[in-house]
Amino acid sequence: MAAAVISISSKVPALAALFVVLAMSAEAASPNGGWLAAKATWYGAPNGAGPDDNGGACGFKNTNQYPYMSMTSCGNEPLFKDGKGCGACYQIRCLNSTHDACSGRAKRVIITDMNYYPVSKYHFDLSGTAFGAMAKTGLNDKLRHAGIIDIQFRRVPCNYKGLNVNFRVQVGSNPNYFAVLVQYAGKDGAVVQLDLMETSKATGKPTGVWTPMRVSWGAVWRLDTKRPLQPPFSLRVRNGSGKTLVASNVIPANWKPMTDYPSNVQFPN
Repeated sequence: MAAAVISISSKVPALAALFVVLAMSAEAASPNGGWLAAKATWYGAPNGAGPDDNGGACGFKNTNQYPYMSMTSCGNEPLFKDGKGCGACYQIRCLNSTHDACSGRAKRVIITDMNYYPVSKYHFDLSGTAFGAMAKTGLNDKLRHAGIIDIQFRRVPCNYKGLNVNFRVQVGSNPNYFAVLVQYAGKDGAVVQLDLMETSKATGKPTGVWTPMRVSWGAVWRLDTKRPLQPPFSLRVRNGSGKTLVASNVIPANWKPMTDYPSNVQFPN
């Protein structure tokens, strides 16, 4: 009997750690919530988008261009969430009491990369552009020279004006392996589930059956099958707020890897 008690007790630290991680993720995930404390650092070129290739661990490309405009950040795990935090939008600010170059103005950043070496519970490793944007006019470089500062952050809705949800088929995709990057999901920003519906070869109509995909890496989702998948494909997107939308037949019968397939749907603001 004592052995059983010891066995159960030994699991308590692991369970407690799990609850802490879940609580941290939930706290950071609430859109329009209150301000929370974090640390901020920056990397890459002073006026750049972070990574030299304007990409990152989420798989997004051209983050120096609209809608990212170099206002990007790496997030540690409570923010990155194994890729399910990719695309989430946050307001960040630093106060004058923290550094005399801080403006106190809130700036929006998008999670596009993973922070592997956090120094606090929440750690935004910002692009040089985003870090400098928190400064008073003309003091961008002075603030960047601080290196690491205390900031406040809160989750906010994403508004990708003029853009619908986009799907980019990944290299290596074939009839038995389909991988796709999801971009520009508005409102909540982050995608937590993607499902695929095939077209019936017999009728030429959607099968009505949704097959769950799984995260491959970052914002890339994949589906592996033992039989060839039958396009066109419809894709169903669920965001972190539990809202779903369906992009019907968004992937055509003649789809190709490394190709963008914009949808005609978007989460309402």
